Amino acid sequence: MNALVKTIEARVPYIVLFSLTIVSLSCQPSQPPASEQAPSDQETLSAENHPVLAVLEIQEKAWNDGDIEEFMEYYWKSEDLTFSFGGNVTRGWQQTLDRYRERYPTPDDMGETHFKNLEVFPLGDSAALVLGEYYLAREMNPLQGYFSVVFRNIDSRWVVIHDHTSQDPDEKSP
Repeated sequence: MNALVKTIEARVPYIVLFSLTIVSLSCQPSQPPASEQAPSDQETLSAENHPVLAVLEIQEKAWNDGDIEEFMEYYWKSEDLTFSFGGNVTRGWQQTLDRYRERYPTPDDMGETHFKNLEVFPLGDSAALVLGEYYLAREMNPLQGYFSVVFRNIDSRWVVIHDHTSQDPDEKSP
């Protein structure tokens, strides 16, 4: 009997450790915290589900109609607007409009653009990041590339506050 008690006493720490391990594992959450999870389908909205995509459709139409001013109506009219392209940053709404007018002085220079593979990532209720591709068809020097655009809902209007556009490295620079 003495040997049996000694054997049980020797195993008590292991039994306690095993029991605590089982209890602690059963208390663990089944999923990582939300901050560590990948975005769900609800957070990455499709083209039909987010109002910024309607803005991009309006901008695409304005561009294809040769109307830079209408295209720019959906950029934030602020000196804090930023536009990045080709290693340069343009700051301010008027400066961005002037840059567009200089680079695309005629409808033929503007060509026809199409946005594809759009992904929207809401950044709260009043901001969103959009990733996508653009294709600019025109007779001289067609272009294509990628963009990331940050929208904010300011005064009940979704406007671009930052536009970063890059040209496909296989395409020639205008």
